[in-house]
Amino acid sequence: MTWASQRKLIVVGVIATILLILAGATWYVFFHQAPSCMDEKQNQKEEGIDCGGTCTYLCTASQSAPSVRFVRAFSPLPGRTDVIAYVDNPNVHAEAHNAPYTIELYDMQNVLIAKTQGVVDLPARSTTPIFVPKLFSGEAIVSHAFLTFSSEQTKWVSADALPKIYEIQNIVYTGGDSPRVTADVYNTSPVQKNRVYFVATLFGVDGKALASSATILDTVPAQGSTAIVLTWPTAIEGPVARVEIVPLLILP
Repeated sequence: MTWASQRKLIVVGVIATILLILAGATWYVFFHQAPSCMDEKQNQKEEGIDCGGTCTYLCTASQSAPSVRFVRAFSPLPGRTDVIAYVDNPNVHAEAHNAPYTIELYDMQNVLIAKTQGVVDLPARSTTPIFVPKLFSGEAIVSHAFLTFSSEQTKWVSADALPKIYEIQNIVYTGGDSPRVTADVYNTSPVQKNRVYFVATLFGVDGKALASSATILDTVPAQGSTAIVLTWPTAIEGPVARVEIVPLLILP
């Protein structure tokens, strides 16, 4: 092979190498996906797919699922059904923002008669009330009520339990045809709280919820108190043994 032929081969080889490098660089720039917490792959020291490690969301498998303590349906007026549920988050260092839930109501024949969906914040190591007034309008008798969470759609993030902000004092229940509960809500924090949602639940002697009501306090002054009043449209069936007033906490 002559020197001219060798030089020609060398030039062709160099050009081919440059073209391959350019092609590889072009592919890398336009098609390569850097590891992230949204690539649906377990990489970059993640503990699961897009969770744990350097990712914001914790792996669901590593957290305890929210526990539904009870779900109760009741009719404060003919043709109207309200629902109250208590949900416990047992995780000491994990909270969930906008956790999606589903409530289903069934009649005596186990036929689904009403269904609703919503979202709720679940602070770490806390109890959250979920009150849905007028969930069902109709004459059917509700036999069973269920509340479930979607484990796949409940996203956990690292957090510690919130300090207790509100103290409920001087709770007074008045029965009769127009029942009411009055109390004082004390804000222990040095910051004024605005638009705070409270749920009051009446419990019978057997510990079961008899009825619930909710209201919003426009302001609760810093290290001060505000009176709260919650009412019901008709008399409560059965004696009331205990009243609980619980705030619905909104995570920052």
